[in-house]
Amino acid sequence: MSRFIVALAAPLLISALGLGTASPASALDEVNVSTGATIAGPGLAVHGHDVVAYFTTGKPTLGSDKFAVAYDGGTYRFASQSNLDAFKADSAKYAPAYGGFCAYGVAVDKKFDGDPRYWKIVDGKLYLNLNADIAATWNKDIPGNIAKAEGNWPKIHAVAAAKL
Repeated sequence: MSRFIVALAAPLLISALGLGTASPASALDEVNVSTGATIAGPGLAVHGHDVVAYFTTGKPTLGSDKFAVAYDGGTYRFASQSNLDAFKADSAKYAPAYGGFCAYGVAVDKKFDGDPRYWKIVDGKLYLNLNADIAATWNKDIPGNIAKAEGNWPKIHAVAAAKL
């Protein structure tokens, strides 16, 4: 009898834990998050870095789980209450372009991880890139790459990275 219960319960447990087959695209596919839920909600956006700090201090700064908010499919952390408040007041201003995926990757129809160390603010928007080499390539034609990414993002934003 106990084997029967385990046999019936296992698929339910696998489904509840999200370990089953791939599901259709969701809002989480639109934001580059580190795996695992956090106290504030879904996985960490920008690898836990404070997106407001890029605008105020001009450098990547790790946020704290004391100052966190779930927004648009990711959990954003901040280094201070004032940065959290600024984000809450104008989230669209501070949230990274393309959900924090690599800006050059989106320009070439892909979703690569956006590394918080390789960033640039262009016309008031935060862009992340995969690594130093990709950032150098992106920097060679920022306006052109942004134009390509803007054209591609509507087609790929809800597609899982692994399917691109």
